[in-house]
Amino acid sequence: MKWNKFTIKTTTLGEDFLSAMLSDLGIEGIEIEDNVPLTKQDQAEMFIDFLPELPPDEGIGYVSFYLEDGKDHREILEQVKAGIEEQRQFVDVGEGTITASDTEDLDWMNNWKQYFHAFTIDDILIKPTWEELKPEDKDKFLIEIDPGISFGTGKHETTQLCIRQLSKYIKEYKKDAPVKVLDVGCGSGILSIVALKLGADFVLGTDLDENCITSTRENMEINHLPAESGNFYVGNLIDDGELQSKVGTSDIVVANILADVIIPMAKVIPSLLKEGGVFITSGIIDFKENEVRDAIKAAGMEIIEVNHQGEWVNVTARKNG
Repeated sequence: MKWNKFTIKTTTLGEDFLSAMLSDLGIEGIEIEDNVPLTKQDQAEMFIDFLPELPPDEGIGYVSFYLEDGKDHREILEQVKAGIEEQRQFVDVGEGTITASDTEDLDWMNNWKQYFHAFTIDDILIKPTWEELKPEDKDKFLIEIDPGISFGTGKHETTQLCIRQLSKYIKEYKKDAPVKVLDVGCGSGILSIVALKLGADFVLGTDLDENCITSTRENMEINHLPAESGNFYVGNLIDDGELQSKVGTSDIVVANILADVIIPMAKVIPSLLKEGGVFITSGIIDFKENEVRDAIKAAGMEIIEVNHQGEWVNVTARKNG
């Protein structure tokens, strides 16, 4: 389906006023574009390691809206033009000009799937649920994943670094006793599922997004893993004491997040680990490596391995008694 896209050139001050005006006219799906730099608060909430390079902010903004193709939009456009002029009484809306273009109604929720195909990490085959299993792969160590709207296909370097470390340390702990793994920021549940398939006896997972907990449960079912082999919670382990009590202590804590989350989290990790337990972490861009190392050391853990893949870093540390 095609849509007619109309874009109002305005000022950054006028963006909210024009958006509210369009909403009052019954227009939905409003889009705002500008070059206003992210504030420190924005950056903290987004947990981003590096910012996009934007052109200088010259105070110009663009407010776009979409109307169904093939219909007569003259009346609504006249209302929009009148609304722009009305808003000039309250704020500088700049040029207030409207340009038109056409756009396709794409299935953004599913189009990305064309880029996610089966791949291997060492001897582990990770396959999207929508692909058929090839005959030559039927005897491979298989994990099936549908990330849905959650993060985690397994293809990113940071996930692969964590999977290799999980494989190594689950085998080490499995020699002596049952193994319990805590997956912080579980996303699609891929690391929890890998842990169980590699021999962990029980997993716990946390994430800030309730959708991730749903995705994890669904992916466990897809992989024929019993629901009772894991508990998953919504919350932030950094400052939620009740959640910390719920998850208790584990042999392994794995966190594939970002350095700006790992750094403040490091101080609570020892309380979530059994004596001799390991903290496997990745999502660390290379120029943040030293900050993460310092935070882990300050928390009293011993760094036992550092691995690199491209520009990404994995740091593994141990809690010693």
